[in-house]
Formats: sequence, C-alpha cells, structure tokens
Amino acid sequence: MMLSFFDQFASPVYLGTPLIALALSLPWILFPKPSLRWASNRLLVLQNWFLSQFTQQLFLPLGLGAHKWAALFASLMLFLISLNMLGLLPYTFTPTTQLSLNMGLAVPLWLATVLIGMRNQPTISLGHLLPEGTPTPLIPVLIIIETISLFIRPIALGVRLTANLTAGHLLIQLIATAVFVLGPIMPTVSILTAILLFLLSLLEVPVAMIQAYVFVLLLS
Repeated sequence: MMLSFFDQFASPVYLGTPLIALALSLPWILFPKPSLRWASNRLLVLQNWFLSQFTQQLFLPLGLGAHKWAALFASLMLFLISLNMLGLLPYTFTPTTQLSLNMGLAVPLWLATVLIGMRNQPTISLGHLLPEGTPTPLIPVLIIIETISLFIRPIALGVRLTANLTAGHLLIQLIATAVFVLGPIMPTVSILTAILLFLLSLLEVPVAMIQAYVFVLLLS
C-alpha cells in the first residue's frame, strides 16, 4: 500500500515511449495564440493582463537592464503554472514532481545569472561573498560559507518545488484513501473527510500557482 502512494510520481510509459514529453508539450497548446488584430476575445485579453501584471510585479525591484529577461521569466512562469495545475486533474501526471526536471530548469538559469553577473559586474558579484564590516579573522570562514550557499541555491530551488508539490499530492491521495476505507464503516466520518479533501484540493490550486511564482521570483 505504501509503495502504491508513490506510483503517481513515476513517469508513465506507453508502448515503450515516455509520456513526459507529451506532458511537457501539452501546456503550450492550451494557451490562445496572440492575434495581430485590434479586437480579440476575452480569454486573450485576460491572459495579456495577467502577463503584464506579473511582469510589473516581478521587475519592480529590478533595474532597467533586467527587463530584457521579461519574456523568459513570463514564459517560465506560465509553463510551471500549467504543469502544476494540470497535475491536479484526475489521471494526469505532474512533471514538476520530478526533481530531475526542476533541477534541469534551476541549474542552467542559476548558472546564467552567476556568469552574467561575473561578466558585467565582477566586483559587485564577488562582493556578495564577503559582507561589509566583517572582522578579519572571520573573512575566510564567511567566504567559504557564502560560496557554499551560492552553490546550494539551485538545489534549494529544485527541491522546494518538488517537495511542496509532492507533499500536496501525497496528502490528497492519503485523505482520498481514508474516504474510501471509512465509507462502509463510518459514513459520517467519511463525509467529513471528503469535505476536508475538497477543501484541500481547492487549497492546492493557489499552492500550485504560488510555487511557480516563487520559483521564478527567486531566479530573478
């Protein structure tokens, strides 16, 4: 029974073909394509409004030089939200519960920020490794600690997204199993547990959106 709870996180394979490629390409099909016409439908207007609001909030504390990354971060945000939300549907697979996928997104983007910072502003980038006013005996120790924390950041990004989504899905499956088990024995408790399951499922929707936003926000 315990092993079956984690079967939902295994990458599905059909006729020897991994279906994770289909899961990764499906979100882009669901979004409406922008039109060159002045008049557009309400869904497209809502999508453009969401993207503009997200971009404005994301780049509010950043300088003008960072605004050229708006398309990349907005696309990553929509991609992660779509994967997280589609994973809440029955009989679906959530690719973002795989640590390998999250690390594949976190490591290259983190490495790009480090390399670009070293190339454009090497003094400021290296200055982050040593806080101002540090006592002389603590300088080597702090440099080592800050360097380790710098390399831990992509791991923290990938593990945070994986752990939050995995915990939510496991909790939903555990409560759903309790509803089926308690149904014939204690119907009242089963109904109350089903209400709790419904509320938890509603809670997972904003959690899926917030986790995508936090992932992109920490990258920026």
